[in-house]
Amino acid sequence: MAARKKQTTRGRKQDRARVARGQKYEVEYEAKKSGRSASAVQKAIKKVGNLRKRIEASLGLAAPKKSKARKSSKR
Repeated sequence: MAARKKQTTRGRKQDRARVARGQKYEVEYEAKKSGRSASAVQKAIKKVGNLRKRIEASLGLAAPKKSKARKSSKR
């Protein structure tokens, strides 16, 4: 009997990182989450692509990037 392959979550993680423009429920979820209309979400997907982080940044949902603290140089 062959050993059963271990299933990974790689596929699910990749799927959750994207928003399918053709899937009405995904667009509506993102619209509800952002407080914008579904058409605004679809326009954002068309403009920036289907990566969830980019869409959220385009809709104004993403938190601003944190800047790294610089080390003080001793002279």
